[in-house]
Amino acid sequence: MRVVASILALLVVAWARADDLAARIAAAAPGDTFEVGPGVYTGPVRVERPLRLVGRGRPVIDGRGAHDIVTIAAEHVEIRGFVIRHSGDDLDHESAAVRVLAGHAIVEDNIIEDALFGIDLKAAPDSVIRGNVVGGKALDIARRGDGLRLWRSDRTLVEGNTFRDGRDAILWYSSDVLVRGNVVDRCRYGLHLMYSDRVTLEDNDLTRNSVGVYFMYSNQLTLTNNRLLRNRGPSGYGVGLKESGNYRIEGNLIAGNRVGVYFDGSPFAPGGEALLTGNTIAVNDVGLALLPSVGGNTFTGNSFVDNLEQLAVLGRGNASRNAFALNDRGNFWSDYVGYDQDGDGIGDFEHEPAHLVESLLDREPKAKLLLFSPAEQAIEFVGRALPFTRPDPKFRDPAPLMRPPAVAATKHGRPASLALAAAALAAVGGLIVAGARLGPKESTP
Repeated sequence: MRVVASILALLVVAWARADDLAARIAAAAPGDTFEVGPGVYTGPVRVERPLRLVGRGRPVIDGRGAHDIVTIAAEHVEIRGFVIRHSGDDLDHESAAVRVLAGHAIVEDNIIEDALFGIDLKAAPDSVIRGNVVGGKALDIARRGDGLRLWRSDRTLVEGNTFRDGRDAILWYSSDVLVRGNVVDRCRYGLHLMYSDRVTLEDNDLTRNSVGVYFMYSNQLTLTNNRLLRNRGPSGYGVGLKESGNYRIEGNLIAGNRVGVYFDGSPFAPGGEALLTGNTIAVNDVGLALLPSVGGNTFTGNSFVDNLEQLAVLGRGNASRNAFALNDRGNFWSDYVGYDQDGDGIGDFEHEPAHLVESLLDREPKAKLLLFSPAEQAIEFVGRALPFTRPDPKFRDPAPLMRPPAVAATKHGRPASLALAAAALAAVGGLIVAGARLGPKESTP
């Protein structure tokens, strides 16, 4: 009897796996909750009526490399709890694991594997993309698709997802979007905005991409409490801004990138906010990089810690059209050599760096070979000994901070060790310099 029972159980499982899942979904009534048990089911699947599609025990929908796997073509469809794998790899057809063509969709708690495009929303406003793990195909990065793509999908929530080994997570013409608590790793652009307004990005981890976040032709943007680490591709920006405006970049940890924050034509138009405050910009090759025409940004309360070059102007000119203090509060600079005799936490002298080597690096990037060499020290010695050889300061911070503000926290609430160590060392160095300059106080008779 046990043998018979085992055979029957195997037959049931085999039937379930071979059953036409698409036909069963098509037969469901609108508004039904359709549960799918463990097994491997063959795609493609198309949902054309309001339906909750719930996987129990992580059932697999296998596209077997044939174009799209799951297509949502009706409003108010929910899909959760599945493994969705093996989309097609045709870039011309933009094969996707989950394609959403209608609004109010919920795509939640799915594992997407070996997908060209992971989750692709087209004209699907008011949707929720939450708690999914999306992995791309083992292709050259130029042949990959986007882990997430929103096109004209306003008011979408993108929360708690992980995207790895794809091209971009991109928003096209999608406004009023909240992107919160996501991880994007080993992609091209971690988060990429094109013509998307009133977007908030908060508490995301963007690591080991070519670019962490790139804002392009977008307005009314908020970037808060994110971690942008080790983005070192050909561009290598932690944050890039191109012809965007009215933005607030606050409380982020931007460390270990080729360039911390890059500005090109941003802010694009006068008026509105262009504020960077409370950020820790540490151990990047370049902390801030600006084109000479960039003006209108305000930097206050940030920590610039041990970047090889704190600020670079990419061309002739300086950064004087930007403000480096607000309400008599500037920024912390680990290379500031002033002191604070009155103990108010603000340096007694402006910070106006004019390093001969940095000026050379702005014009000839290949001169980085000189860094940390005796040649660098010799060049700076000449600059100090012969003041007429020193370049004009690239910027002035009229109220430099003597101590760094709090370091941005990681997702788990602990300070990031690399930036924290750098900030601590810089603070200790600053105290030593200040103490040496002040000397022992005379005792009162």
